[in-house]
Amino acid sequence: MKEINIFHDAINDGKALASKIKKTDKKIIGYLCSYAPEELIYAAGFHPMRLFSSKSDIILAENHLQSYCCSLVRGVLEDSLSGRLDYLDGTVFPHTCDTIQRLSDIWRMNNRYEFFWDVILPVKLNTQSAKNYMVDVLTRFKKDLEKASGSKITDEDLNKSIQTFNRIRKNLSKIYSLQTKNPGLIKGLDLYALVKGAMIMDRDEVCSLLPKIVSRLEQMNTQKNTAKRIVISGSICDSPDIYQALEDAGGVIVGDDLCTGQRWFEGKIMEDQEPVLAIASRYSDRMVCPAKHIGPAVRGENIVSLAQKTRADGVIFMLLKFCDPHAFDYPYLKEFLDKGGVKSMLIEMDGQLSSLGQLSTRFETFTHMI
Repeated sequence: MKEINIFHDAINDGKALASKIKKTDKKIIGYLCSYAPEELIYAAGFHPMRLFSSKSDIILAENHLQSYCCSLVRGVLEDSLSGRLDYLDGTVFPHTCDTIQRLSDIWRMNNRYEFFWDVILPVKLNTQSAKNYMVDVLTRFKKDLEKASGSKITDEDLNKSIQTFNRIRKNLSKIYSLQTKNPGLIKGLDLYALVKGAMIMDRDEVCSLLPKIVSRLEQMNTQKNTAKRIVISGSICDSPDIYQALEDAGGVIVGDDLCTGQRWFEGKIMEDQEPVLAIASRYSDRMVCPAKHIGPAVRGENIVSLAQKTRADGVIFMLLKFCDPHAFDYPYLKEFLDKGGVKSMLIEMDGQLSSLGQLSTRFETFTHMI
Protein backbone atom coordinates (compact mmCIF):
# COMPACT_ATOMS: atom_id res chain seq x y z
CA MET A 1 0.00 0.00 0.00
CA LYS A 2 1.63 3.23 -1.16
CA GLU A 3 0.44 5.25 1.86
CA ILE A 4 2.11 2.80 4.24
CA ASN A 5 5.29 2.96 2.19
CA ILE A 6 5.48 6.69 2.96
CA PHE A 7 5.67 5.83 6.66
CA HIS A 8 8.38 3.23 6.03
CA ASP A 9 10.41 5.76 4.03
CA ALA A 10 10.12 8.31 6.84
CA ILE A 11 11.29 6.02 9.64
CA ASN A 12 14.12 4.58 7.54
CA ASP A 13 15.72 7.97 6.86
CA GLY A 14 15.21 10.30 9.80
CA LYS A 15 17.76 12.79 8.56
CA ALA A 16 15.96 13.21 5.22
CA LEU A 17 12.66 13.59 7.06
CA ALA A 18 14.15 16.27 9.33
CA SER A 19 15.53 18.11 6.30
CA LYS A 20 12.08 18.06 4.71
CA ILE A 21 10.50 19.50 7.87
CA LYS A 22 13.19 22.18 8.14
CA LYS A 23 12.23 23.42 4.67
CA THR A 24 8.83 24.40 6.10
CA ASP A 25 10.66 26.73 8.56
CA LYS A 26 9.54 24.66 11.54
CA LYS A 27 11.90 24.10 14.42
CA ILE A 28 12.20 20.50 15.60
CA ILE A 29 11.79 19.64 19.28
CA GLY A 30 12.88 16.14 20.29
CA TYR A 31 11.36 14.11 23.10
CA LEU A 32 11.88 10.63 24.60
CA CYS A 33 8.65 9.85 26.42
CA SER A 34 4.97 9.54 25.58
CA TYR A 35 4.21 11.98 28.41
CA ALA A 36 5.83 14.84 26.48
CA PRO A 37 3.08 17.45 25.83
CA GLU A 38 3.13 17.24 22.03
CA GLU A 39 -0.08 19.21 21.65
CA LEU A 40 1.54 22.26 23.28
CA ILE A 41 4.73 21.91 21.23
CA TYR A 42 2.73 21.65 18.03
CA ALA A 43 0.45 24.57 18.96
CA ALA A 44 3.56 26.73 19.45
CA GLY A 45 4.49 26.17 15.80
CA PHE A 46 7.26 23.66 16.55
CA HIS A 47 7.53 20.10 15.25
CA PRO A 48 7.55 17.43 18.02
CA MET A 49 9.71 14.42 17.11
CA ARG A 50 10.12 11.29 19.18
CA LEU A 51 13.77 10.30 19.49
CA PHE A 52 14.96 6.75 18.87
CA SER A 53 18.48 5.40 18.95
CA SER A 54 20.25 4.86 15.62
CA LYS A 55 21.72 1.74 17.29
CA SER A 56 25.26 2.77 16.46
CA ASP A 57 28.22 1.68 18.56
CA ILE A 58 28.35 3.40 21.93
CA ILE A 59 31.62 5.36 22.15
CA LEU A 60 31.11 8.97 23.22
CA ALA A 61 28.22 8.22 25.58
CA GLU A 62 30.47 5.86 27.56
CA ASN A 63 32.02 8.95 29.15
CA HIS A 64 28.68 9.97 30.63
CA LEU A 65 26.52 6.88 31.23
CA GLN A 66 27.23 3.55 32.87
CA SER A 67 27.00 0.40 30.78
CA TYR A 68 23.98 -0.70 32.80
CA CYS A 69 21.84 2.20 31.54
CA CYS A 70 19.23 1.19 28.98
CA SER A 71 20.13 1.06 25.30
CA LEU A 72 17.60 3.75 24.33
CA VAL A 73 19.15 6.41 26.58
CA ARG A 74 22.72 5.43 25.75
CA GLY A 75 21.96 5.30 22.02
CA VAL A 76 20.16 8.65 21.85
CA LEU A 77 22.95 10.35 23.81
CA GLU A 78 25.52 8.80 21.46
CA ASP A 79 23.59 10.12 18.44
CA SER A 80 23.48 13.59 19.97
CA LEU A 81 27.15 13.76 20.93
CA SER A 82 28.24 12.43 17.53
CA GLY A 83 26.20 15.05 15.64
CA ARG A 84 23.57 12.73 14.19
CA LEU A 85 20.86 14.84 15.88
CA ASP A 86 22.14 18.23 14.76
CA TYR A 87 18.80 18.87 13.07
CA LEU A 88 17.22 19.32 16.51
CA ASP A 89 16.48 22.83 17.75
CA GLY A 90 15.60 21.72 21.25
CA THR A 91 14.55 18.89 23.52
CA VAL A 92 11.92 18.36 26.19
CA PHE A 93 12.37 15.90 29.06
CA PRO A 94 9.28 14.84 31.02
CA HIS A 95 9.74 13.39 34.49
CA THR A 96 9.95 9.64 33.83
CA CYS A 97 12.51 7.05 34.92
CA ASP A 98 15.72 7.80 36.83
CA THR A 99 17.89 7.19 33.77
CA ILE A 100 16.03 9.69 31.57
CA GLN A 101 16.09 12.24 34.38
CA ARG A 102 19.87 11.90 34.60
CA LEU A 103 20.11 12.04 30.81
CA SER A 104 18.35 15.40 31.05
CA ASP A 105 21.20 16.79 33.15
CA ILE A 106 23.90 15.33 30.90
CA TRP A 107 22.08 16.61 27.82
CA ARG A 108 21.75 20.12 29.18
CA MET A 109 25.43 20.35 30.06
CA ASN A 110 26.91 18.74 26.95
CA ASN A 111 24.75 19.73 24.00
CA ARG A 112 24.30 22.86 22.01
CA TYR A 113 20.64 22.98 21.03
CA GLU A 114 18.79 26.26 21.21
CA PHE A 115 16.00 25.10 23.52
CA PHE A 116 15.88 22.80 26.54
CA TRP A 117 13.00 22.06 28.91
CA ASP A 118 12.38 19.81 31.89
CA VAL A 119 8.65 19.18 32.29
CA ILE A 120 8.26 17.62 35.73
CA LEU A 121 4.86 15.94 35.64
CA PRO A 122 3.51 14.25 38.79
CA VAL A 123 4.13 10.55 39.39
CA LYS A 124 0.91 9.89 41.27
CA LEU A 125 -2.02 10.75 39.00
CA ASN A 126 -5.15 9.66 40.85
CA THR A 127 -5.74 12.72 43.04
CA GLN A 128 -7.22 16.14 42.36
CA SER A 129 -4.07 17.79 43.69
CA ALA A 130 -2.00 15.83 41.15
CA LYS A 131 -4.24 17.01 38.35
CA ASN A 132 -4.02 20.61 39.59
CA TYR A 133 -0.26 20.30 39.73
CA MET A 134 -0.17 18.89 36.20
CA VAL A 135 -2.24 21.81 34.90
CA ASP A 136 0.22 24.21 36.55
CA VAL A 137 3.22 22.44 34.98
CA LEU A 138 1.64 22.43 31.53
CA THR A 139 0.67 26.10 31.87
CA ARG A 140 4.26 26.98 32.78
CA PHE A 141 5.53 24.95 29.82
CA LYS A 142 3.08 26.79 27.56
CA LYS A 143 4.57 30.11 28.71
CA ASP A 144 8.09 28.80 28.06
CA LEU A 145 7.07 27.79 24.55
CA GLU A 146 5.55 31.21 23.94
CA LYS A 147 8.82 32.84 24.97
CA ALA A 148 10.78 30.48 22.71
CA SER A 149 8.52 30.97 19.70
CA GLY A 150 8.05 34.70 20.20
CA SER A 151 4.27 34.49 19.90
CA LYS A 152 1.29 33.78 22.13
CA ILE A 153 -0.34 30.35 22.02
CA THR A 154 -4.05 31.06 21.79
CA ASP A 155 -6.89 28.72 22.72
CA GLU A 156 -7.60 28.52 19.00
CA ASP A 157 -4.04 27.27 18.39
CA LEU A 158 -4.41 24.69 21.13
CA ASN A 159 -7.82 23.52 19.97
CA LYS A 160 -6.53 23.07 16.44
CA SER A 161 -3.56 21.09 17.75
CA ILE A 162 -5.80 18.93 19.94
CA GLN A 163 -8.05 18.16 16.98
CA THR A 164 -5.03 17.14 14.89
CA PHE A 165 -3.73 14.70 17.51
CA ASN A 166 -7.22 13.38 18.19
CA ARG A 167 -7.60 12.51 14.50
CA ILE A 168 -4.28 10.67 14.56
CA ARG A 169 -5.27 8.73 17.68
CA LYS A 170 -8.71 7.93 16.30
CA ASN A 171 -7.35 6.49 13.06
CA LEU A 172 -4.56 4.51 14.71
CA SER A 173 -7.15 3.07 17.08
CA LYS A 174 -9.29 2.06 14.09
CA ILE A 175 -6.33 0.33 12.45
CA TYR A 176 -5.57 -1.63 15.62
CA SER A 177 -9.25 -2.52 15.99
CA LEU A 178 -9.37 -3.83 12.41
CA GLN A 179 -6.24 -5.88 13.08
CA THR A 180 -7.83 -7.35 16.23
CA LYS A 181 -10.95 -8.38 14.30
CA ASN A 182 -8.97 -9.65 11.29
CA PRO A 183 -5.52 -10.79 12.46
CA GLY A 184 -2.97 -10.48 9.69
CA LEU A 185 -4.94 -7.78 7.90
CA ILE A 186 -1.83 -5.65 8.28
CA LYS A 187 1.68 -6.91 8.93
CA GLY A 188 3.39 -6.22 12.24
CA LEU A 189 6.12 -4.31 10.42
CA ASP A 190 3.49 -2.01 8.96
CA LEU A 191 1.85 -1.42 12.35
CA TYR A 192 5.28 -0.55 13.71
CA ALA A 193 5.93 1.86 10.83
CA LEU A 194 2.57 3.61 11.19
CA VAL A 195 2.95 4.31 14.90
CA LYS A 196 6.61 5.29 14.75
CA GLY A 197 5.98 7.41 11.65
CA ALA A 198 3.10 9.19 13.38
CA MET A 199 5.53 10.17 16.15
CA ILE A 200 8.10 11.77 13.84
CA MET A 201 6.40 12.85 10.59
CA ASP A 202 4.58 16.11 9.84
CA ARG A 203 1.31 15.67 11.73
CA ASP A 204 -0.82 17.21 8.98
CA GLU A 205 0.61 14.66 6.54
CA VAL A 206 -0.11 11.87 9.01
CA CYS A 207 -3.69 13.13 9.35
CA SER A 208 -4.16 13.00 5.58
CA LEU A 209 -2.63 9.53 5.13
CA LEU A 210 -4.15 7.53 8.00
CA PRO A 211 -7.83 7.82 6.90
CA LYS A 212 -6.85 6.51 3.45
CA ILE A 213 -5.14 3.52 5.05
CA VAL A 214 -8.18 2.87 7.24
CA SER A 215 -10.47 3.01 4.20
CA ARG A 216 -8.30 0.57 2.23
CA LEU A 217 -8.07 -1.85 5.14
CA GLU A 218 -11.85 -1.77 5.63
CA GLN A 219 -12.30 -2.79 1.99
CA MET A 220 -9.85 -5.68 2.11
CA ASN A 221 -11.12 -9.26 2.15
CA THR A 222 -9.14 -11.48 4.49
CA GLN A 223 -8.91 -15.22 4.86
CA LYS A 224 -9.19 -16.87 8.25
CA ASN A 225 -5.86 -16.62 10.05
CA THR A 226 -4.82 -19.61 12.16
CA ALA A 227 -1.73 -17.90 13.62
CA LYS A 228 -1.53 -17.48 17.39
CA ARG A 229 -2.89 -14.14 18.57
CA ILE A 230 -0.19 -12.21 20.47
CA VAL A 231 -0.16 -9.06 22.59
CA ILE A 232 3.21 -7.32 23.08
CA SER A 233 3.95 -5.49 26.33
CA GLY A 234 6.87 -3.30 27.36
CA SER A 235 8.26 0.21 26.96
CA ILE A 236 9.38 0.62 23.34
CA CYS A 237 9.86 -1.93 20.61
CA ASP A 238 12.16 -0.35 18.05
CA SER A 239 13.51 -3.53 16.47
CA PRO A 240 11.53 -4.17 13.27
CA ASP A 241 13.07 -7.62 12.76
CA ILE A 242 11.15 -8.81 15.81
CA TYR A 243 7.80 -8.37 14.08
CA GLN A 244 8.82 -10.46 11.09
CA ALA A 245 10.39 -13.13 13.32
CA LEU A 246 7.22 -13.41 15.36
CA GLU A 247 5.04 -13.83 12.29
CA ASP A 248 7.45 -16.36 10.77
CA ALA A 249 7.13 -18.34 14.03
CA GLY A 250 3.36 -18.57 13.64
CA GLY A 251 2.22 -15.55 15.63
CA VAL A 252 0.24 -12.44 14.74
CA ILE A 253 0.08 -9.20 16.74
CA VAL A 254 -3.46 -8.26 17.76
CA GLY A 255 -2.63 -5.52 20.29
CA ASP A 256 0.08 -4.05 22.45
CA ASP A 257 0.84 -2.29 25.72
CA LEU A 258 3.75 -0.16 24.52
CA CYS A 259 4.62 3.51 24.87
CA THR A 260 5.41 3.29 21.14
CA GLY A 261 2.02 1.69 20.59
CA GLN A 262 -1.43 1.84 22.08
CA ARG A 263 -0.36 3.62 25.29
CA TRP A 264 0.84 6.53 23.14
CA PHE A 265 -2.38 7.03 21.18
CA GLU A 266 -4.91 5.77 23.73
CA GLY A 267 -7.49 8.26 24.98
CA LYS A 268 -9.15 11.26 23.39
CA ILE A 269 -8.61 14.83 24.56
CA MET A 270 -11.98 16.46 25.18
CA GLU A 271 -12.50 19.27 22.71
CA ASP A 272 -15.18 21.10 24.69
CA GLN A 273 -13.02 21.84 27.74
CA GLU A 274 -10.39 24.45 28.51
CA PRO A 275 -7.48 23.18 26.36
CA VAL A 276 -4.70 22.85 28.97
CA LEU A 277 -7.09 21.21 31.44
CA ALA A 278 -8.25 18.81 28.72
CA ILE A 279 -4.66 17.82 27.91
CA ALA A 280 -3.91 17.28 31.61
CA SER A 281 -7.05 15.16 31.98
CA ARG A 282 -5.97 12.79 29.21
CA TYR A 283 -2.52 12.33 30.72
CA SER A 284 -4.16 11.64 34.08
CA ASP A 285 -6.79 9.22 32.79
CA ARG A 286 -5.03 7.15 30.12
CA MET A 287 -3.33 3.85 30.92
CA VAL A 288 -0.12 4.50 32.82
CA CYS A 289 3.37 3.08 32.37
CA PRO A 290 5.39 1.84 35.39
CA ALA A 291 6.79 5.36 35.89
CA LYS A 292 3.31 6.64 36.87
CA HIS A 293 0.77 5.51 39.45
CA ILE A 294 -3.02 5.50 39.59
CA GLY A 295 -3.59 2.35 41.66
CA PRO A 296 -1.77 -0.76 42.90
CA ALA A 297 -3.55 -3.21 40.59
CA VAL A 298 -4.41 -1.05 37.58
CA ARG A 299 -1.65 -2.17 35.21
CA GLY A 300 -2.19 -5.83 36.05
CA GLU A 301 -5.91 -5.56 35.47
CA ASN A 302 -5.27 -3.69 32.23
CA ILE A 303 -2.96 -6.30 30.68
CA VAL A 304 -5.46 -9.07 31.48
CA SER A 305 -8.31 -6.97 30.08
CA LEU A 306 -6.32 -6.24 26.92
CA ALA A 307 -5.56 -9.94 26.43
CA GLN A 308 -9.22 -10.81 26.88
CA LYS A 309 -10.46 -8.00 24.65
CA THR A 310 -8.13 -8.99 21.81
CA ARG A 311 -8.74 -12.74 22.43
CA ALA A 312 -4.99 -13.17 22.70
CA ASP A 313 -3.49 -16.63 22.99
CA GLY A 314 -0.48 -15.20 24.75
CA VAL A 315 1.43 -12.11 25.87
CA ILE A 316 5.08 -11.47 25.08
CA PHE A 317 6.92 -9.04 27.34
CA MET A 318 9.64 -7.30 25.30
CA LEU A 319 11.66 -5.36 27.83
CA LEU A 320 14.73 -3.26 27.20
CA LYS A 321 17.70 -4.57 29.11
CA PHE A 322 18.35 -2.49 32.25
CA CYS A 323 14.90 -0.85 32.08
CA ASP A 324 14.25 -0.90 35.82
CA PRO A 325 10.61 0.32 35.91
CA HIS A 326 9.39 -2.38 33.52
CA ALA A 327 11.65 -5.03 35.05
CA PHE A 328 10.19 -4.35 38.50
CA ASP A 329 6.67 -4.41 37.02
CA TYR A 330 7.05 -7.72 35.20
CA PRO A 331 6.57 -10.22 38.08
CA TYR A 332 3.36 -8.53 39.17
CA LEU A 333 1.96 -8.39 35.62
CA LYS A 334 2.86 -12.03 35.02
CA GLU A 335 1.06 -12.98 38.22
CA PHE A 336 -2.11 -11.29 36.97
CA LEU A 337 -1.84 -13.08 33.61
CA ASP A 338 -1.24 -16.43 35.29
CA LYS A 339 -4.35 -15.95 37.43
CA GLY A 340 -6.28 -15.00 34.28
CA GLY A 341 -5.11 -18.12 32.46
CA VAL A 342 -3.08 -16.19 29.87
CA LYS A 343 0.29 -17.64 28.83
CA SER A 344 3.24 -15.26 28.68
CA MET A 345 6.96 -15.15 28.00
CA LEU A 346 9.72 -12.62 28.65
CA ILE A 347 12.22 -11.33 26.08
CA GLU A 348 14.97 -8.99 27.22
CA MET A 349 16.39 -6.86 24.40
CA ASP A 350 19.23 -4.44 23.97
CA GLY A 351 19.77 -1.95 21.15
CA GLN A 352 21.38 -4.51 18.87
CA LEU A 353 19.52 -7.74 18.10
CA SER A 354 22.58 -9.93 17.83
CA SER A 355 20.78 -13.23 18.43
CA LEU A 356 17.75 -13.05 16.15
CA GLY A 357 18.05 -16.76 15.35
CA GLN A 358 17.77 -17.67 19.02
CA LEU A 359 14.88 -15.25 19.41
CA SER A 360 13.05 -16.83 16.46
CA THR A 361 13.43 -20.24 18.10
CA ARG A 362 11.96 -18.92 21.35
CA PHE A 363 9.02 -17.38 19.47
CA GLU A 364 8.37 -20.65 17.67
CA THR A 365 8.51 -22.61 20.92
CA PHE A 366 6.08 -20.19 22.55
CA THR A 367 3.55 -20.25 19.69
CA HIS A 368 3.60 -24.07 19.74
CA MET A 369 3.17 -24.10 23.52
CA ILE A 370 0.07 -21.90 23.45
